This record gives sequence, structure tokens and C-alpha cells, in this order.
Amino acid sequence: MLNSVAAGRRQAGRAIAWQAGATLLVALACLWQGVQSAVAALVGGGAVVLAGWFSARIALGGGIDAAVPALARLVAGVLAKWLVLVVVLAVGVLALGLPPLPMLVAAVVVLVAQLFALALGR
Repeated sequence: MLNSVAAGRRQAGRAIAWQAGATLLVALACLWQGVQSAVAALVGGGAVVLAGWFSARIALGGGIDAAVPALARLVAGVLAKWLVLVVVLAVGVLALGLPPLPMLVAAVVVLVAQLFALALGR
């Protein structure tokens, strides 16, 4: 075994910290378009951060286990991540009336920040 569950948890925590920082930076950048765009960026980036945290809790919460339950947790984590992401973005656009473009831009930037965090964390 090359990686422990604890190492996976630390890596997920590092990625979430990078994502939170990227969310704040995008929200500050969107502030010039108005407060509503900055709030939309916070919702979009926050949706990715929340979904990533929720996914990590599910996927890495079971400890060391056999292959089938471990794979089931990983799949459940990915499904939960996308469900949370879609629901939060839909609530932001439909219920709160926020502009969708800053939300999507923030979500993409935060996902790219996650890639950097995971690549640089080694």
C-alpha cells in the first residue's frame, strides 16, 4: 500500500484549503461587476468546496476495508459530489436569482485550483 487513509485525508484537506482561497479570489475579482456577481462567485466556488468536502467525508470515512466496499464509498462520494454541486448551483440560479456566469467561472477556477493543490502536494 503506497498511501494511507490519513494521507488521503490530509491531501483532501489541502485541496479544500486551496479551493477556499480560490473562491475568495474569484469573488474579489467579480466584485467590480457588483455585489450580486461577487455573491454568485462565492456560491459557485462554495458549492465546489462543499461538494468536495462532502465527497471526501464519504469516500475516506470508512477507513481501511476490502476492495468492494472501498470502491462503493468512492463511487458514492463522486455521486454525492456532483449531486451537491448541481443542487447548490441550481438553488443559486433559480431560487436566489444570481447570475450564472460568475458562478460557473468560480466553479471552474476552483476545480483548477484543486488540480494544482493535488499536483503540488507531492
